[in-house]
Amino acid sequence: MSEDSHFTGKTPVRHVAEKLAEGKLSAAEVHGAELPGYLSAGTDAARETAVVLLLLSAIMVSAPIPPHHWTLLLLIFSLGLVIWKFGRSAWLGGSRIERLHRVVKQEKWEIEHNREQEKYELKELYAAKGFEGKLLEQVVDVLMADGDRLLKVMVEEELGLKLESYEHPLKQACGAGIGAIIAVCTILLCQWINPHYGVMIGAFTIIAGASTLSANYEENRVIPAVIWTTGLAILAYTWVYFLYDFFFKG
Repeated sequence: MSEDSHFTGKTPVRHVAEKLAEGKLSAAEVHGAELPGYLSAGTDAARETAVVLLLLSAIMVSAPIPPHHWTLLLLIFSLGLVIWKFGRSAWLGGSRIERLHRVVKQEKWEIEHNREQEKYELKELYAAKGFEGKLLEQVVDVLMADGDRLLKVMVEEELGLKLESYEHPLKQACGAGIGAIIAVCTILLCQWINPHYGVMIGAFTIIAGASTLSANYEENRVIPAVIWTTGLAILAYTWVYFLYDFFFKG
């Protein structure tokens, strides 16, 4: 590939500046992609739902509750949990979007009214990245010439916000809701098949599956992720089980 085709008719300085402005330089330094917001919300909701139902089952096993009431109790509790996860995820997503709009609006005002200060900050940012001399001046001039590009750079480079990572709150809420529903259905099905150990089997299946999905997507090590999350769930379960047994049955 020739140098001209690589830069697509642009000068090397403009090419580098645009790549920096798009955030592609930092993304290229990371092997693997970050989990999308809806998928992250879904896997987290599935894990948390599984853990909560697992801890509830630790009390149900020791409490004087007839086994034939367990499914109904889990279902009632799960409905409230799914509603909470859906609403909580939507609210958090909306709060992040509101903060992003406020920050962008403030940064845009600073660019329009304090351009010299913004230029100085931009120069400091790219000097810290290793740019110097004439190259640094050219890169700063290219970025300062385009207000939209400058706004994107200042928001992402100075404030550390990635504009592409902010999804619609309802999309994240749906991800969380679907994750919680999958966890509930899996656990209730396992409990129906095996009334005594079904909740544990279903919960650990969901915890391990969600951890595997997250680790695979981000190209992290799967086995440590599964071991850590499953181990923490087991520790939490035993803690609740033995404390309940000690205080209420001891």
